[in-house]
Amino acid sequence: MKKEKIILIGGGGHCRSAIDIIERENKYEIAGIIDKKEMIGSNIFDYEIIGCDDDLKVIFKDIKNALITVGHLYDNKVRVNLYKKLKNIGFSLPTIISPFSYVSKYSFIEEGTIIMHHALVNANVKIGKNCIINSKALVEHDVIIEDHCHISTGTILNGGVFVKANTFIGSNSTSKQYSEIHGFIKAGSLVK
Repeated sequence: MKKEKIILIGGGGHCRSAIDIIERENKYEIAGIIDKKEMIGSNIFDYEIIGCDDDLKVIFKDIKNALITVGHLYDNKVRVNLYKKLKNIGFSLPTIISPFSYVSKYSFIEEGTIIMHHALVNANVKIGKNCIINSKALVEHDVIIEDHCHISTGTILNGGVFVKANTFIGSNSTSKQYSEIHGFIKAGSLVK
């Protein structure tokens, strides 16, 4: 069966991790990467950087799927702006889920979100658009994560936590159940 093509937007470290997950998931064929103009023609693993943001409308004629592979550190304006741009052009932003993660069938995950290796998403979880649920994150029952959030490696979101839009939660952070989280949370934090 022929796989649909997808382009990756951003060629840094998060892109390399996303490539591994897309290959393992085996639903999409990576058709290339979009990055800075001066990077065109270079490769990340076996995938060529085929264009820059200015080329997206032309690329859309042949490739309808995209995933934002720019990370979210300190500020997610780039991810949010890319999301808006891709949606305005008409791209579909599929949900990408590592086969090495566990995602409850009773959870709901919106478009453009990636669930990384060994993440655990439990029952009745709602995850918004364009989020990163990074490796070994634990998202417990009844958690709500709004759009454009990054839940970093090893983070624990206990039951009923509410994560507001555009939030970054640093690695190995732990939240108390039913807490509300917003903004930038440093790595190793205890959120009450």
